[in-house]
Amino acid sequence: MTDTPIRDAASVVLLRDADTAPKVLMGQRGQNAAFMPNKFVFPGGAVDPEDATAVLPGIPSEMCLSRLGNVGPALLAAALRETWEETGLTLSKCEGLHYFFRAITPPGRPRRFDARFFLADANIMTDADLDDFSKASDELRHLHWVPLPEARALNLPFITEVVLAEVEALAKTKAPPASVPFFDNSTGSSRFLRIQ
Repeated sequence: MTDTPIRDAASVVLLRDADTAPKVLMGQRGQNAAFMPNKFVFPGGAVDPEDATAVLPGIPSEMCLSRLGNVGPALLAAALRETWEETGLTLSKCEGLHYFFRAITPPGRPRRFDARFFLADANIMTDADLDDFSKASDELRHLHWVPLPEARALNLPFITEVVLAEVEALAKTKAPPASVPFFDNSTGSSRFLRIQ
């Protein structure tokens, strides 16, 4: 039996009210979803072929691009597209996306992803009603802003709990990470690395 191929993917953690009462935008996957059914997750998904040729709004930081490598522009395009599709909210500047985490789904799962996580301050969406999800697809249910201290009480995948810990640390420092944590489950054994 061959293992499921690993697809590049991007997830966006939108952070709201970081200075006062930090909240993150999360939604629940459907009970019939092939990947992580009933789990609360951040908006995101696999890179589509058209993401490789998409025109990015704005210029991503050099640090972000160098850490992402050749697939960087496609990942950023996927992050923007998936945020729009799953929330109805538009991130109009890729400069506002900060690459801060990477994880590869372990073997044996029905779908596997090499997911890059981006943090964005929701305040950069100045022309959006951050509580209007009427344009969102039906991929995520129960979209809502979750107070950061309460997020771990939701039905979460393990890796999302780890990502939330990173978000809490970054919300306090307000600076890009010195290195990007990387949970590498590409083989049968798990490795924790850091991307400089």
